[in-house]
Amino acid sequence: MHNWPGAPRRLAISAGLVALALSAVACGGSKDGATVQGVKLVKKGAITTCTHLPYPPFQSEQNGKVVGFDVDLIDIVAKKLNVTQKIIDTPFETIKTGSALNAGKCDVAAAGMTIKPERAKFIDFSKPYFNATQALMAKKGTGVTSLDDVKAKKLKLGSQASTTGEDYVHGKGLDSTSFKDSTSELNGLRGGQVDVIVADYPVVQQWLKDPANSKFELVANLNTGEQYGFAVRKGNNPKLIELINQTIDESKKDGTYKSIYEKWIGPMPAGA
Repeated sequence: MHNWPGAPRRLAISAGLVALALSAVACGGSKDGATVQGVKLVKKGAITTCTHLPYPPFQSEQNGKVVGFDVDLIDIVAKKLNVTQKIIDTPFETIKTGSALNAGKCDVAAAGMTIKPERAKFIDFSKPYFNATQALMAKKGTGVTSLDDVKAKKLKLGSQASTTGEDYVHGKGLDSTSFKDSTSELNGLRGGQVDVIVADYPVVQQWLKDPANSKFELVANLNTGEQYGFAVRKGNNPKLIELINQTIDESKKDGTYKSIYEKWIGPMPAGA
């Protein structure tokens, strides 16, 4: 090492700057990021949400804008932070494994995602914000009322890849044709690739509102005891989880949650 005059001081300053940079990275910060009310954000002025489109009524695109049940709830969080919500369409696999959050693509994942212990190893979940069940949808007149009927009639079953609905039917010993997203799954039913599909109950209800699906019906409810949660990067943003939980509690107390529920899904059942 060269020992020129003033080198120790310059080296000390350089070392300090490096330490500050490393500290910012360790805190999840970036040149574009910000911290608001103790909440770390990957983009200044916005809370960035990862989701997987389309998944109505939780999130879908209408007239060039992403809207839905999840979107409305996270908008409340954004308002509390005095920022706007920015939504990024991301493969569901990268959401449930936490890789999208770890890569700094988003601050929160909101994707109609079921809270599961194996997922909680990689992401931090909020408290449950939605009680969910699965449903079977088929052409009217199939005579199906259960998964046992699907098996007995040797009907072709469709499911969306990497979802709890798919996991559930596989766990019951049924094979299924796996579709990349919910739209592909619905089109698989419409096009006759499959006879029955499994999907989240609110999603099926949304599909059945469309006159284009008038020849189909909900044939069975599957009570799987699922609950949805929002997610943030594992161990990295406790203040954001705290704020989301506060938003869920307050919206249920002041009636906002009920309004959002009825706007996107329908009459809110007791205990929802």
